[in-house]
Amino acid sequence: MPRLLNRLPGQALRIGVSGFAVSLLKVSRWFGPKAELLAEQPFSPEGVSALHAHHAIGLALRELLAGQDVQGWPASFVLADDLARMWQVTPPAQAARMADLEAAAALRFHSLYGEPASGWHITADWDTRQPFFAAAMPQPLLATLEQCAADHGMAVVEVQPHFVTAWNRWQGALKADAWFGQVHDNLLTLAIIGGGRLHAIRALPLPRGADQYWLAQTLKREALLAGLDAPQLVQLCGQVPAPLAKPAATAGQISCSVLGAALPGEEKWSLASVLARGGLAA
Repeated sequence: MPRLLNRLPGQALRIGVSGFAVSLLKVSRWFGPKAELLAEQPFSPEGVSALHAHHAIGLALRELLAGQDVQGWPASFVLADDLARMWQVTPPAQAARMADLEAAAALRFHSLYGEPASGWHITADWDTRQPFFAAAMPQPLLATLEQCAADHGMAVVEVQPHFVTAWNRWQGALKADAWFGQVHDNLLTLAIIGGGRLHAIRALPLPRGADQYWLAQTLKREALLAGLDAPQLVQLCGQVPAPLAKPAATAGQISCSVLGAALPGEEKWSLASVLARGGLAA
């Protein structure tokens, strides 16, 4: 199994975590390839409940890191979106304290998912003036990741859902009132945008043979549900099927453009390894 060389400035690790595999990348800002696949460890999710998925992930992660010289390396974890939850929060009237916003996020979480938020770690773009989005990750899973990192001498830099890494990477490149989406593992995670702000996040399965017509009809339906005008442009990143990535043929249709490009050799990577790369510039 490969071992890492002494770390150069700007180098770090990225670890993709899904419900079926974990993957390890070495990434570099200045020296060598942008991302190098070091190892991957699949595991079977059969018989593992969502409540105890962190046990299987922890075992796979320890196998992944066995024999890897990662002592002292900074590491970022990218979680598959189905391991996290994302939702919109409306701040209470006259909210002035962080505690008010945290309570509102927890109440909304309970309303949407039917369970208390006490077992989840919530992060958000906290805002007392307008609705904001929050993301939650299971506390047991975070504890498992942190313990594995500590056992191997790694410093945890961040833990983020896959969609959040893409949003943070690309939101500054979006054109006015364009919608944004990420395609991964036949799932389109869509950011519905209007009036310069994010209104909703929707996860939509990509049907077999999805094309520009399907995309246009889907976006028009989502716009109607959100009470917004349909966008003239949607900007997608990730594993975008070629039939989706086309400009509008006639007036009134919705254009689609692709953000970013694959890294050299990435077309041979598994879904878990592409996940680990999430949000990384090419």
